[in-house]
Amino acid sequence: MPILSVQNILLRFGGPPLLDNVSFDIEAGDRICLVGRNGEGKSTLLKVLTGEMEANSGEIVKKTGLKVSRMIQEIPAHLDGTVRDIVMGRVTVVSGGSVISKKVLDDGAHNATAEAILGKTGIDADAPYDSLSGGQKRRVLFARAVAEDPDLLLLDEPTNHLDIPAIQWLEGIVTRLSCAVMFVSHDRAFVRRTATRIFELDRGRVRSWDFPYDKFVQFRDQALAEEEKANALFDKKLAEEEVWIRKGIQARRTRNEGRVRALIKMREERAARRSRTGNVNMQITEADRSGRLVARLKNVSYSYDGSPLINDLSTEISRGDRIGIVGPNGSGKTTLLRLILGELQPESGEVRLGSNLHIAYFDQMRTRLREDKSLIENIGDGQAYITLNGVKRHVLSYLQDFLFSAGRARGPISALSGGERNRLLLACLFSHPSNVLVLDEPTNDLDMETLDLLAELLADYNGTVLTVSHDRAFLDSVATGILAIEEGGHVFEAVGGYSDYEANKKIRDKEAAQAARLAAEREAEKLARSNAGAASASPVPAKKKKRSYNEEREYAALPEKIEKLEKEIADYQLELSKPEVYTNATLIVELQKKIADDEALLEQAYERFEALDNLG
Repeated sequence: MPILSVQNILLRFGGPPLLDNVSFDIEAGDRICLVGRNGEGKSTLLKVLTGEMEANSGEIVKKTGLKVSRMIQEIPAHLDGTVRDIVMGRVTVVSGGSVISKKVLDDGAHNATAEAILGKTGIDADAPYDSLSGGQKRRVLFARAVAEDPDLLLLDEPTNHLDIPAIQWLEGIVTRLSCAVMFVSHDRAFVRRTATRIFELDRGRVRSWDFPYDKFVQFRDQALAEEEKANALFDKKLAEEEVWIRKGIQARRTRNEGRVRALIKMREERAARRSRTGNVNMQITEADRSGRLVARLKNVSYSYDGSPLINDLSTEISRGDRIGIVGPNGSGKTTLLRLILGELQPESGEVRLGSNLHIAYFDQMRTRLREDKSLIENIGDGQAYITLNGVKRHVLSYLQDFLFSAGRARGPISALSGGERNRLLLACLFSHPSNVLVLDEPTNDLDMETLDLLAELLADYNGTVLTVSHDRAFLDSVATGILAIEEGGHVFEAVGGYSDYEANKKIRDKEAAQAARLAAEREAEKLARSNAGAASASPVPAKKKKRSYNEEREYAALPEKIEKLEKEIADYQLELSKPEVYTNATLIVELQKKIADDEALLEQAYERFEALDNLG
């Protein structure tokens, strides 16, 4: 039986309905990804489900006592209180004028849930909310939504601005939740790992696909092809009927009135048809080729506030390379970009840039957009035409390639959504000749179709690409190499995309765990030899004491106990090296304590074995 049933919901703001008689059911335990183009109304649908927005008609039937919680897409810039205050619901969170939550979690069950998820964030519970980074704030808002212990959890773009370890942490939490989850995300890797069902919002309708993402894409594409074929047949038939109705006097005298009524109905059907939003039509204006060398870094180091961000990096970037830069938030990815481009001088080491470089820079803060100008003015700088790869284009026509209507293009950019701003910045970027593209988190807020087109465009680009991204699927599609900023500012180079780097890191982590185990074994052997030497140097009693029955049994059991402790230590060390543990401070402390406890027990076991071994 569904926990929530949506029945014929209609929502219109003028023009075609945003939600056009939408109906679907949500079952307990569902993990549903709501997909659709930017502007289709995904966030609006989530607001309707929580009651923050009223539909024009239709009904939402909920199971008695159903609790619904929503994590908002927009991160509030300011909230009074600590992390604990936010997660416990002691602070009101507002989005777009709507109160998302103001309930204080004051009973024991809610407090326990809140404390549990609070511990899993890896963030200091007493830290002020305003002191956190954007990614940390998003994790706190997620924890708050989970702490309400809902039956249905709604997540709006939960992975935006999170680094890869945090996204993997989120994946682990979402897949273990017992409640139903419905989320909006354009992160394909996240969707693949978490979603069991797909809801597609397309032209006001929701279509339910009861299987994971990749199978959905296959069937969706087949359905769209069949729809296109059916529409073509319909349009051909309509054209034939229009020719028939316009024949001469004699044809009209013998006109079949039933056929006329059928034609009128066909006209109405054709007028009511909503065409699917077109794809972005992007092209990059390319400059003359750069030299073979783009940048060479030799023993480059850079620190901030005494902490190393980049430590002794030597690498070379050549023309045509497509490099993905990854690392946790705050690790120095943008700093590394600026060092490569010569915008920052290293504290030590040398950076050499190649010749004839024409660089186009997409910055994650979108500071290159001029807020006081219209879209046309941002692109054309007062000119009505621009030149792209030798072809003259009107600015309005060019902006239509990026899905901006003429009215939208003449308006201010302050009215644009996050996805529209990213499309505009790409339009600005690609209108200037370049042979080096620098993209700092270009994938935020872009829908999956636009991401696919951007990946294809970059794959065909003849120049060099440097991109910072937390989108693993995008990096796998684009990158030919990875620069990964790891602990201590060390930068690891991997050939291929993110999956290749991740596989390599797992091997390195396993080897590090094995090395740590061998080191512990060598230390234990050294201690045993030292104890043996001390025992041999001591005066030997005339008569050696023999082991008792119980001591004999203990002596026989000690090798197995030692082996078990060594294995536990190695397993804990391997667990400690996993990416999903990096951002979980509570788990790190727990694992370190278990390792220390086992090492103490192991040392005692070795000492006891040595003592019993010396008995006859």
